Amino acid sequence: MIGLHRAEVRTLLEVVAAVGVTLPAAFLLSCTSPNSQTNPQYRPHVPTAGETRAENSLNAAKHYGTPELYAVLKPFPKGADLHMHLSGAVYAETFIAEAVRQGLCVAPVDPGKPADPIGKDAVEFVAPVSGSRCGPGAVPVSAALANQALYDNLIDSFSMRAFVPTEGINGHDQFFSTFVRFGGLKDDAGEWLDDVATRAAPQNEQYLEIMNTPTFSNAAKLGNQIGWPTGSEQSVTAQTLAGLRAQLLAAGLRTEVAVDAKEFADAQAQRTSIEHCGSGNASLACDVRIHFLYQVLRGFPPQQVFAQTLLGFEVATADPDVVGINFVMPEDGRISMRDYHLQMQMLDYLHSVYPRVHISLHAGELAPGMVPPAGLAFHIREAVELGHAERIGHGVDVLYEDHPRELLREMADRHIDVEVNLSSNAGILDIKGSDHPLVAYIAAHVPFSLSTDDEGVSRIDLTHEYARAVDEQDLSYLDLKHSARDSLEHSFLPGESLWQKPDDYDHLKPSCDATVTATSKPSGGCQKFLDTSEKAAEQWELERRLAVFEQNVR
Repeated sequence: MIGLHRAEVRTLLEVVAAVGVTLPAAFLLSCTSPNSQTNPQYRPHVPTAGETRAENSLNAAKHYGTPELYAVLKPFPKGADLHMHLSGAVYAETFIAEAVRQGLCVAPVDPGKPADPIGKDAVEFVAPVSGSRCGPGAVPVSAALANQALYDNLIDSFSMRAFVPTEGINGHDQFFSTFVRFGGLKDDAGEWLDDVATRAAPQNEQYLEIMNTPTFSNAAKLGNQIGWPTGSEQSVTAQTLAGLRAQLLAAGLRTEVAVDAKEFADAQAQRTSIEHCGSGNASLACDVRIHFLYQVLRGFPPQQVFAQTLLGFEVATADPDVVGINFVMPEDGRISMRDYHLQMQMLDYLHSVYPRVHISLHAGELAPGMVPPAGLAFHIREAVELGHAERIGHGVDVLYEDHPRELLREMADRHIDVEVNLSSNAGILDIKGSDHPLVAYIAAHVPFSLSTDDEGVSRIDLTHEYARAVDEQDLSYLDLKHSARDSLEHSFLPGESLWQKPDDYDHLKPSCDATVTATSKPSGGCQKFLDTSEKAAEQWELERRLAVFEQNVR
């Protein structure tokens, strides 16, 4: 069948739906790219008996709505969640309990607070004015334990629950304001890690690659002291950046590397203690592996962003638990938009110095109307070509980029994964359903991995995102299986892949080429290989879990 454009695929979907015929999304999408005619990687996969059973179960569940889909998909092996911000992944109920232990107060949000445009009825954590005494208009957070209205208001202030857009206030405003409101809480990263791992384990998740920002106050101070070179406001040379790096290192930027590594290690140790890992009563959450991405705050002046980015590369080089870096904060912010090209140049230079540090970037988390059209035209391409991104977070505006078809083809050819966050995109950008480009990414054979972004703020989990992908985007079982496999294939777990070729899930490495079944154990040669690769070991385990799921699904 000849290649179809995305609009033609959508029309075909509408026609077959109108006449009451259901065609698997995988079939339709396999017809959308000429690559499928020439590249063996894109040749149609012949479903196994287990995959057919799973597809039939999924199709049956669709008739009964999201709860039935959720029930079917909760035990489905999901591999990894590659796009998760630690503080945003924690549910408000955990924050409230911690705030009570920390003796914090709760107060109405100041309507004039620049960081929070939504003052009406919203509340936030604040510190006591002295001892345990709360200031004017504030009460102890513990009061919420006996006041349901206050407890509910805290949850609604810290999440998207019950949020309804009003004039001048949209989901974007509410979403990003939540972080400021619970920002008065002292970090309890170990408990937060336990919170997300405990939620991930019963959903059959294996690995979380969590974004977090450790201490960078000294790096920021040094960056501001050194300043930014005059004449480099719009563009900067590698030579200039090399000079800035030398100054920052000479001034002692590396002293913060050990501080940050200890913060990550302490959080992991606390989580391990909470879950009793290694003991006879270990929690199931212990089986969920966690590594970190170093978060860089892109919404600050260039001297601070460069200093923090340099620190992130140094930490990722020194600490094996930090497997890469990412830029965060709203992409449509004034500084984020103004300095986007400049920041990609920073990454281009630092990648040349630290080529082994992995990079995933938020790019294209934009929608028409949020920024001028020119702002939609280049972010994803520059992230890939200049910023050396191996994965793109969100990528929602890809079809508004200059030459989008060529960009999609480039992402497919270079195996650049897109981290898809359906609920987040709906809540922040109001992009959902047929307006979401997921179908276009799949049609172009761009690898994709469903993820949560900020599951606590959005009040969701990864199973919810898989169910939403089926219900809203008409994904098939094979599509979901691709997402799970892509999530581990494109993770930054150390070691070689289990698969012979990128994104080709029909051919295992020769040492592990035996069919993986529900009762399989690796052969001696395969186990030797798995012992050398954290990534391959997790991929082999995913194949075993998939075999179990497909054997048991009805």
